Amino acid sequence: MSTDTPPHPADPIGLRDLRELRYGPVAMVLHWLLAAMIVGSLGVGLYMTGLPLSPARIKLYNWHKWAGVTILLLSAVRLLWRLRHPPPPLPAEAAAAMPRWQRSGYRASHALMYLLFLAVPLFGWAYSSALGFPVVWFGLLPLPDFMPVDKELAEAVLKPLHKGSAFTLAAVALLHVVAVLKHHWIDRDGILKRMWPAPRKESTR
Repeated sequence: MSTDTPPHPADPIGLRDLRELRYGPVAMVLHWLLAAMIVGSLGVGLYMTGLPLSPARIKLYNWHKWAGVTILLLSAVRLLWRLRHPPPPLPAEAAAAMPRWQRSGYRASHALMYLLFLAVPLFGWAYSSALGFPVVWFGLLPLPDFMPVDKELAEAVLKPLHKGSAFTLAAVALLHVVAVLKHHWIDRDGILKRMWPAPRKESTR
């Protein structure tokens, strides 16, 4: 495709511009892997709390902890990667059409999600430690207790913090998804394609 060829009317971003505005493969892998793990961990967390005490419940709690530690590590890697590899700019059409409050909300929601990516598993780790249940990552690697045993603190403070921050993350993530789909289906400004792997035909042109 020639760089002088105008983009299709239904897709205001040309292929060259889209390649320049697309996230790199490492950022994409971290984004979608974290998204899948967070959704899965939230689902398991909601399901396991309603189960009676049983081997199945204990197993799910362990899986939930392992997933939380993995999410914490991947979030730290993603944050470091983002700091060393700034995200590409927004498509010019999207940036021009977004009012100031939307741009501020865009930046604030991303900052809040990164904060919660770290805070939710840290609160969960602290809660487990305060209850006196050490975290053994994947049943192989014992992790240090995040804080001394204090069951009263665990139930009164740390459990609500873990639960509240998890629901806050779910709400912010849902808002993020709604905003992206709005840009993709209504505005058609290429926002979603920035984080979507390039089709083979596009990547070879």
